[in-house]
Amino acid sequence: MTEAEAEAAAQVHHRRLSVWQESLILLAAALVLSFIVKTFFVQAFYIPSGSMEPGMEVDDRILVQKVSYWGDGGPQRGDAVVFEDPGGWLAGSASEEPGGVVATVLSKIGLYPTGGHLVKRVIGVEGDVIRCCDDEGRLLINGVPLDSSGFTRNEEDCDGPMPTQDCSWRTGPVPAGHVFVMGDHRDASADSSVHLCRDDVETDCVPGEEFVPVDLVVGKAFSRVWPADRIKLLQRPSAFDDLAEALGEK
Repeated sequence: MTEAEAEAAAQVHHRRLSVWQESLILLAAALVLSFIVKTFFVQAFYIPSGSMEPGMEVDDRILVQKVSYWGDGGPQRGDAVVFEDPGGWLAGSASEEPGGVVATVLSKIGLYPTGGHLVKRVIGVEGDVIRCCDDEGRLLINGVPLDSSGFTRNEEDCDGPMPTQDCSWRTGPVPAGHVFVMGDHRDASADSSVHLCRDDVETDCVPGEEFVPVDLVVGKAFSRVWPADRIKLLQRPSAFDDLAEALGEK
């Protein structure tokens, strides 16, 4: 090989190394960007149970946005929120994290849907008093009925039957920095109503455990991205706009 040929070969080898290095840099940048997006903007989760049916079914993949709750913005009535376990709410497969090294790594940077969280709908915010139920089986928020028929599933006689199919309970006012949440599948959701302390039921509950600290809320579910035939933007039910209007808040 001549000196010129050797020099040309070295230049080609150098270019190949440069392309390889550039690819690594681009990959690292993409991973960092994904981590930043997950941390501050959007994160993927999967639905582990049927507690949010009919709108969200088992194994649906959803995206949760965090921007709405920046600054003074906090969860509003009607928001479907993802939050960390306040303590003893998760059980079984719902508490499992992604299996396998690859899935675990991808979940850390927001490229794989994670579990280990709960998804419920905000029913009451700071100051609200929630009561079950009026003569038509509707929840009462500060004395005003909430018509949940358009977005819930329920086989019982009222809109808040958990934990013992009892349609007579009351809670609140919701303390500052907390929310009261329920699943859309009213008779199959281990939600705030399950953690109520009841005079007629022997439990080990602690008063106030039914409320979820806002600090544990990751964000608001805004899109279902899988399965493909169910891709949809998730809207807050119009019943909550009607409720706010009836309460004089709009």
